[in-house]
Amino acid sequence: MSQYFSIHPRDPQPRLLLRAAEIVARGGLVVYPTDTTYALGCQIGDKNALDRVRQIRRLDKHHHFTVACRDLSEIATYARVSDQNFRILKQLTPGPFTFLLPATREVPRRLVHDRKKTIGLRIPDHPIALGLLEMLTYPLTTTTMQLPGDLVPLADPEEIRERLEHAVDLIIDGGSCGVVPTTVVDLTGDRPVVTRQGAGDFPLA
Repeated sequence: MSQYFSIHPRDPQPRLLLRAAEIVARGGLVVYPTDTTYALGCQIGDKNALDRVRQIRRLDKHHHFTVACRDLSEIATYARVSDQNFRILKQLTPGPFTFLLPATREVPRRLVHDRKKTIGLRIPDHPIALGLLEMLTYPLTTTTMQLPGDLVPLADPEEIRERLEHAVDLIIDGGSCGVVPTTVVDLTGDRPVVTRQGAGDFPLA
């Protein structure tokens, strides 16, 4: 049975964030709130945890996960960022965007697009998500908390508890979240391209 932490959405309790980080560091799966939807996350590079995520969401091996980072310097570790793209990231992060960028060698191969060699990266604008990432000091592999057959992501932490308490290691209750995922912006070409319109309004499209 999973643990269940009620964490204040604007002023998260450091002791609970630390306990959450410890669970993730031991290979645990965490459901946590972001500025868009609830998300399911695990330690970057943890194959066993990632396999559990795939099983919960029934994702095939071709699904591409997002990497949630705590700041721009961490993004630069995992992606090659041009000066132009850095200005875009600086303007729009943290925020409700996922950016597709060329992956560096620091990214575990299982997270890199087979053909394009890209990685999806984001910095969530939510105190709990950012606080957890600060405690971890490394990114989370993450995906929207949407179960097979559901039309929208799960937004109510109590419902998440009812449906996933035996499948994940920790559920963080940060209040209700939205059901619209991030806007995905491809920054690998000569100009930005919005490949999925979501919660973020990309100003340069």
